[in-house]
Amino acid sequence: MGLKPVKKGWNPELWVSRRPLGIGLHKPNNFAEVFRAIGENADNLAYAWRILQDGVCDGCALGTYGMRDWTIAGVHLCNVRLRLLRLNTMGPLDVGVLEDVEALREKSSAELRELGRLPYPMHRKKGEKGFRRVSWAEALDRIALKLCKTDAHRMGFYLTSRGIPNETYYAAQKAVRALGSNNIDNAARVCHSPSTVALKESLGVAATTCSYRDLIGTDLVVFFGSNVAVNQPVMMKYLYYARKAGTKVAVVNPYREPAMEHYWVPSDPESALFGTKITDRFFLVQPGGDIAFITGTLKHLLEQGGLDERFVEAHTTGFEALAQALRAARWEELEAGSGVSHQEMLAFARMLMEAERAVLVWSMGITQHRTGEDAVQAIINLGLARGYLGREGCGLMPIRGHSGVQGGAEMGAYASVFPGVVPISPENARALEARWGFPVPGQPGLTAPEMLEAASRGELEVLWSVGGNFLEVLPDPERVRQALEAVELRVHQDIVLSSQMLAEPGGEVILLPATTRYEVPGGVTETSTERRVIYSPEIPGPRVGQARPEWEVLLEVARKVKGDLADRLHFPDTAAVRQEIARVVPMYAGIERLAKKGDAFQYGGPHLCAGGVCPTPDGKARFRAVEIPRPQVPPGAFRLVTRRGKQFNSMVHAAKDPVNSAPRDAVLISPEDARRLGLQPGQRVWLSNPLGRLECQVFPAPVRPGTLQVHWPEGNVLLDPSLRSEKAKIPAYKEAYAFIELQPHPAPGQGPDVVASGG
Repeated sequence: MGLKPVKKGWNPELWVSRRPLGIGLHKPNNFAEVFRAIGENADNLAYAWRILQDGVCDGCALGTYGMRDWTIAGVHLCNVRLRLLRLNTMGPLDVGVLEDVEALREKSSAELRELGRLPYPMHRKKGEKGFRRVSWAEALDRIALKLCKTDAHRMGFYLTSRGIPNETYYAAQKAVRALGSNNIDNAARVCHSPSTVALKESLGVAATTCSYRDLIGTDLVVFFGSNVAVNQPVMMKYLYYARKAGTKVAVVNPYREPAMEHYWVPSDPESALFGTKITDRFFLVQPGGDIAFITGTLKHLLEQGGLDERFVEAHTTGFEALAQALRAARWEELEAGSGVSHQEMLAFARMLMEAERAVLVWSMGITQHRTGEDAVQAIINLGLARGYLGREGCGLMPIRGHSGVQGGAEMGAYASVFPGVVPISPENARALEARWGFPVPGQPGLTAPEMLEAASRGELEVLWSVGGNFLEVLPDPERVRQALEAVELRVHQDIVLSSQMLAEPGGEVILLPATTRYEVPGGVTETSTERRVIYSPEIPGPRVGQARPEWEVLLEVARKVKGDLADRLHFPDTAAVRQEIARVVPMYAGIERLAKKGDAFQYGGPHLCAGGVCPTPDGKARFRAVEIPRPQVPPGAFRLVTRRGKQFNSMVHAAKDPVNSAPRDAVLISPEDARRLGLQPGQRVWLSNPLGRLECQVFPAPVRPGTLQVHWPEGNVLLDPSLRSEKAKIPAYKEAYAFIELQPHPAPGQGPDVVASGG
C-alpha cells in the first residue's frame, strides 16, 4: 500500500479557528513580512526579485530553486529567506567607518550588518585604531608570507554555513590540505555532527535516508528536539498537506512550541484563512531526557509485541544486546531520566505501533548534548525496531537548518573526514594523494572549538574564518575573545562586518570582501537535507566593490605558498570544480552536468538503504544499546537550554519572537514554577552559575517544570565550553544549569533568601 492521498477540498476539522486570518489570535504576520522585504529592498528591487525567482534559497536546507521545489506544486517563499534577502542586495559600506573600530564596538551585530557590504580588502596591525584599505595583492601576499612561516599544525580554517556552496567547501579543504593541515572545520560541527557519526556507524550513510515526499501521506511524523516552524518554515506546508492526507504528528520536546501546535501557511488559502492544527500530541520530556524516553518506548514495544521482527531479523544486527539492556532497564530510572511517566511512553509506543510507516525527524535539541551521538543512536534504534527504513513513507531525517551544512561535511571541509565523508586516516590520505598528486596529512585536525583552545595556549598562529562569528556561536564569549586576540594573523572573509573582526589584533587582522552565492561566475551548487544537489545560477545584477568568490581566493593563496603545486590547485571556473568533485566523491557523480536553473539530482535516490539493505560490510544496520544519561544539577538549580527566536543562525532578526512574543532577554519558565516562586511576568531576574550571569525578564511558557530556556547566542555566557560530545565534539548548548537570583548582586550573607529554587 502506498502513501495516503491528500484529500481534496477544505477540512474544517483541521482548522485552528473559524475566524478569518486568525483575527484576535496570536500568530506571526507572514504577509507583513512580504511588505517589509519589499520596503527593505526597494533600492534594488529588480535584483531582489531575480534572486527570489531564479536563485536557490540561501536560508534553510530544504532547497527551493526559485520559488519551487520537487516535493509539491505551488509557490514557496518563507520568512527566513525574505529576512536574508537584504544581505544579497545591499550596497557597500563606507570603509571610512573602519578607521576607528572603537565606535563600531558599541553597535549590535544587526547594526554592523546594516552598514553595508564589505567592498575592499582591509588591514589592521596591533596597536592601530582601525583598518586601512589595501590592494588584493598586498592582502594576499601578507597572508601567504605568514603561512609560509607557520607550521601546518599552527594554522586553522573555518567556514560558516551562510550560503556557502559545495564548490567553495571543496576548494577550501583542498587548499588547506595542500598546505599540510587538516585543521579545517565548518558550521556543521555545531549542528549535526553527532548525526553524521551515529548514522555512519549504524547504517553506513551520513544523511537523511528518505525524501520530503515521504512526509506527506505517511502514517506518522515524529519531531525530536526540532522546531521546523521557525527554522524550516517551508516544511510546514508539507505538514499541512500531510495532515490533509491523514498523517499524524507527534513532538518530543521540553517546550510545547506554539507554531508546532498551530500554523497558518500563507501560500495556501485554507490554511492562511483558518490555520492548521499540526501536532496530535506533545511529549514534554526534560532537557536531555530523550534517550530515557526512547528507551522506555522501546521497552514497551518489546513487551507489547510492537517490533517489526521480520525486518529486525533480516536487516539488522545487535538487537539481542539491545533487548537485554531494555529488559534490565528499570521504569523508575527511565521516568526520572526522561521526566515523563511510563504511561506517556506507552502512549507514544502505541502511536508507533499504529503506524506502519513513519518518518523520524530530529535536530539540535537532540544533537547539542554531551550524549548527542547516543541520542541519535536511540532514534536510529527506534526506527530500526519498527522497520522504518528503505521504503516509501519511512525514514530517519536529521533536518538541516542551513543551506550549506550538508554539503560542507560531504565535501570534506571537516577536521575529521575527507571528501565523501571518508574518515581521516593514513590509508585514506594515501588514496587522496594518488588523486590529487600531492601529500595529504593522515591525522584528524582541530575542530573549531579546539582551534580556539589552541589559540588560548599560544599554539595557533593563523586563523582564517570564512563567514561566521566565533564571538556569538561558541560558549563563553569572553574566553573566545581572548583567544582571538592571541592569534598572530586573523583573516576574516565575509560579505558584511561582524563583531569578531573588531577584536584586537594579536599581530594583524585582514578583512577580505566575499561575493554571495548569487554573484559567483559560472553558478554554484548546494545540497539539501534530502540529499538533492541543486544548481544555483549566477544572477545578473550590481556587484559590490572588489568582492571575490571565496574559493578563488583560498586557492590563490595556496598556490602562492605551494608554488610547486600551482597546477594542481587551479580551477578555471566552478564547472571545473564540479568535474573534480564528481571524480573524487563518487556519490556526487552527476554534479558535473548541472549547469542551469532547475538542474538537480538526488544522490542515492529517494531512499537510502533501499529494501533495508545498508552500505555496511554485511549489508545490515546495527543496533547499539546506549546508556541512560544521568546529568545532575546542584540543589536549587534549574536545567537550562538555549533556544532560537526570530533569527537565522546567530543573526537576530527581531527583538521579539513573533511566534510566542518572547523578547530576546526572556527566560522561559513554566507557570507552575513561576507561581511557586512568586515570580511575575516581566519581572527582572538574574540567571547565574559559576560561568556567568545573564539578566532576564520572566516569561511564563509551557516548558517542562524545573527547566528554563533562554535565547541563543545571548545564553552563551552560561554555557560550559568544556562540555562536548565524545566523538563529534559538538558543544553542549542544551545542557546547562542556572540559579534564579532576584537581585543583580546578592548582598553578603543573603545567598539563599534571594535565590529562587528550581528544586
